[in-house]
Amino acid sequence: MPTVSTATMQDEVLTGEAVALDVQPLGFVARAVGAGIDVLVMVAEGIAIALLLQWLANNGVLDDQTWRIAMIVAIVLIAVAIPTAVETLTHGRSLGKLIMGGRIVRADGGTIGFRHAFLRALVGVVEILMTFGTMALLVGIFTPRAQRLGDLTAGTYCERVRTPQVPTSHIVLPPQLSEWALVADVSRMPDQLSRKLWQFCHEASVMNPASRNRLASELLAQAWDYVHPIPPGDPVVAVTGIMVVRRDREFRALETRSSRSARLLAGTQPR
Repeated sequence: MPTVSTATMQDEVLTGEAVALDVQPLGFVARAVGAGIDVLVMVAEGIAIALLLQWLANNGVLDDQTWRIAMIVAIVLIAVAIPTAVETLTHGRSLGKLIMGGRIVRADGGTIGFRHAFLRALVGVVEILMTFGTMALLVGIFTPRAQRLGDLTAGTYCERVRTPQVPTSHIVLPPQLSEWALVADVSRMPDQLSRKLWQFCHEASVMNPASRNRLASELLAQAWDYVHPIPPGDPVVAVTGIMVVRRDREFRALETRSSRSARLLAGTQPR
């Protein structure tokens, strides 16, 4: 039996079912800001607990030995227990990540559990608290998804969950390509290239004519191996035709799958 190999890009996740998901990891700067917010929350928690313990000691509730034990417990609670509980219960969304629009997920895109959150918090004591974030910054700079050492240990990364709203598309098929659209094959085009072409179609009307034609020619050359036959005529018109045909066929395919699923579901309902 021939061996089938699959390749995924750095912003794609390969699930357990070998399905490539197009995801966007949170950027390095956003992750650093979110981590800074979480550290500030830890500092505030530490100050509050330290003041409480000091008040109890001053009022004779805690002796010196008990106060030392309570401080050790408080440090473990703030540095490990609370971050683990927060990420486990919120499925990877601490306050800093919530503000910056991120969420910790497994390497395959799934929701993290207690083990992942605990490993991240445990390693975070060394790479964030003990080194003042220096180790986390250095590791994050040289990893594709801005992963820190805790992420690499737990098999996680920070996924971007706050994305801009997709604008409504009003792009139509150029009339001169109506016959070409009946026989065109655009199904093999990679998703990343498709996004480039789609962004070009949305921005073409506000571009300089010379730049628009040059960029359209470059995109058409990149699509040469994935579109058959190549649309005739002007490169701008050709790129527009490719994207409209791809969009319409994907929409019809989704409608077909949805209707088939609805029929199958209706057939399994008890009568």
